[in-house]
Amino acid sequence: MKLSMGLARPLPTAAFFSLFMLGATLQALGMKRADLGVSYIFVLGVEALITFFLSVLFMKENYSPARVAAVVMVVAGIVWLEHS
Repeated sequence: MKLSMGLARPLPTAAFFSLFMLGATLQALGMKRADLGVSYIFVLGVEALITFFLSVLFMKENYSPARVAAVVMVVAGIVWLEHS
């Protein structure tokens, strides 16, 4: 979203909408096999994790060890939720 400059840049805007649709599609498919609450939280966690990595790779954002630890905790929560 950030790279689209408020939807003013065509290619980043197209990428944003494509990724949004992919996420919504994966969530809808996931909800066929799991409870709504579990699948929704799982998808939100995975989206947050992907966003974290993309911000480091493409936006060159830096993160403190505390923020990296927080991301690890989110991943641990996703794994725990999935296996409970």
